[in-house]
Amino acid sequence: MTRQEFETLTAQGIVYLDGATGSNLYLAGMPHGICTEAWVLEHPQVLAQLQKKYVEAGSQIVYAPTFGGNRFSLEGRGLDNQVGDMNKRLVEISKKAVGDRALIAGDVAPTGKMLESRGGDTTVDELFEVYREQITYLSEAGVDLLVAETMMSLEEAMVALDAASTVCDLPVMCSLSFEADGNAIFGGSAVEAVETLQAMGAVAVGLNCSVGPDQLETIVRNMKAVAEVPVIAKPNAGLPFIDDHGNATYSMGPEEFAKYLKVLVEAGASIVGGCCGTTPDYIRKVKLALEGKLIG
Repeated sequence: MTRQEFETLTAQGIVYLDGATGSNLYLAGMPHGICTEAWVLEHPQVLAQLQKKYVEAGSQIVYAPTFGGNRFSLEGRGLDNQVGDMNKRLVEISKKAVGDRALIAGDVAPTGKMLESRGGDTTVDELFEVYREQITYLSEAGVDLLVAETMMSLEEAMVALDAASTVCDLPVMCSLSFEADGNAIFGGSAVEAVETLQAMGAVAVGLNCSVGPDQLETIVRNMKAVAEVPVIAKPNAGLPFIDDHGNATYSMGPEEFAKYLKVLVEAGASIVGGCCGTTPDYIRKVKLALEGKLIG
């Protein structure tokens, strides 16, 4: 996919992303505390079924399950020698699941390492190489575009976007996880993120994870005010609480979530989906709400 093709897609109206992956895999039986990517490779049918349901619900872009597929993250699992193989196989599962009915986004995310600028021991150059490696494999696997998501700092998102530009010409969407006040956990504001990342070449910038959509209207509106590219809104299904069995339960049902997503679209978001706690039914309800067909 080229940047021009992405721009043609977004010019046609609202673009629908998928919803959560991890929280749905837990519901399907994935144990807590293990490597999600390895579990998916052992149970590909579970992931494939979920992604097929997202497409049926209206998702036009589905994220490959490569969130933790970078060398730093896999190193903690003793799997850092499998970066290439795992990323390519994970993309292949998604491609087979959705066929030509949706685009596949190669998903890169925080590595779990803190940069030196934030008191950690990881250099920008080291982080750059880790992202560059994963993005190379994702590109070779045939993803349609890339997404750098759930970034905890503007600096980390910048490194990922910079690394992508040295590997391929695929469009790159960027979304950060912001607090309710519009600041990223480890540095950078929502407005700064839009201004910086769009100048670096991101085809869309926005937010995902963190809080529910009921707390994001002002942030989205502020992002839209400076945006020259589409604004992404992919929030959680409200705030979670942990039950006696260690499972996260989210406060917002599909219809309430959809109504708040409609508010975020009115505030300026035009690429929408769901993060933790959302399911294909949430995406279906969002689409109905934005088409004026949601009853109730």
